[in-house]
Amino acid sequence: MIFVYAFLVGGGICVVGQLLMDVFKLTPAHVVATFVVIGAALDVFGIYDHLIEFAGAGATVPITSFGHSLLHGAMAEGHEHGYLGIAMGIFKLTSAGITSAILFGFIVALIFKPKG
Repeated sequence: MIFVYAFLVGGGICVVGQLLMDVFKLTPAHVVATFVVIGAALDVFGIYDHLIEFAGAGATVPITSFGHSLLHGAMAEGHEHGYLGIAMGIFKLTSAGITSAILFGFIVALIFKPKG
């Protein structure tokens, strides 16, 4: 049953993103930024942790999880190390995702030629 919940939650997030682009004519960059902020806002109220428990990968794979990870790491390290911990926590939880995005983007840029 967890697969159904993951599919429904992940698909629901994608539907919201598509509606934002089709109805409100937002660019993909605006949608990504909006989802990161929504994920962080849901983490402030503790809602996103419950969503992850309910849907598993359906809530951890979309970009909203990146906003959750940014804020979750900043708050955890901020309590332990103060203001310096806020910056440390942001990079502690998200460094693998940021590094892989840069690395895969570089590899793809080496393999393929741009059209323009």
